[in-house]
Amino acid sequence: MKLNIDKEEKSDKEPTEIGDEGEGQLTVDVYQTPDEIVVESTIAGVDKDNIDIDVTTESVTIRGERRREERIDESDYFYQECFWGKFSRSIILPQEIDPDKAHSSIKNGILTIHLPKIHRNKSRKIKIKDD
Repeated sequence: MKLNIDKEEKSDKEPTEIGDEGEGQLTVDVYQTPDEIVVESTIAGVDKDNIDIDVTTESVTIRGERRREERIDESDYFYQECFWGKFSRSIILPQEIDPDKAHSSIKNGILTIHLPKIHRNKSRKIKIKDD
């Protein structure tokens, strides 16, 4: 799994999503804690080396491919609901994050991406130095 960081700025701050036609689209949960935005997605059956995650200050894009090991004839299927092939998902975040501190993991088929928030309005006290 590669976590790519790009500091390019986007102008649209609305939470939204961008899809790529012709590819499967991941389902995601996106939520916040006081200090970070978290993205979770079920990604079972995908090798972590087949996943790319691109992060900017205002968006995250997940791309990958779920590969089928064996070829099964279409006429042998009773149900065929699983998606096999390339997928992607881009999410424009509702708040700026620090791409340099972003990290991800996979556990039990769940991809989790942690995106630390940038708190620009935080203030701190400073001391006055003697000359």
